Amino acid sequence: MPTISRSATLQTVITTFEVTPGTCQDLLDELTDAYQSFIRNQPGFIGVGIHVNDAQTRIASYSQWRQRQDFQAMLRTGEMRERNRRINELCKSFEPVMYDVAESIG
Repeated sequence: MPTISRSATLQTVITTFEVTPGTCQDLLDELTDAYQSFIRNQPGFIGVGIHVNDAQTRIASYSQWRQRQDFQAMLRTGEMRERNRRINELCKSFEPVMYDVAESIG
């Protein structure tokens, strides 16, 4: 499971997807399958949370990896490149961005 802590030495990737209400569930299904059948088995993968806004126009995923190279290696695989082409067809845009935890309160 993801850990949100300043002291954790992990790579956090937040990906935002712009969708329509008509494609939201299709993209959720595609993402769920990608994480369950492929991504979770990749070296360095720790966990993911997938979030949908109430209008079903945005999806955000919060994933964590041991290190950025693990995430980058997963993206370069043939299977993920093919999956990203399908994902791209289901949304207006998507953007994965790597982050470091600056603060965690709670």
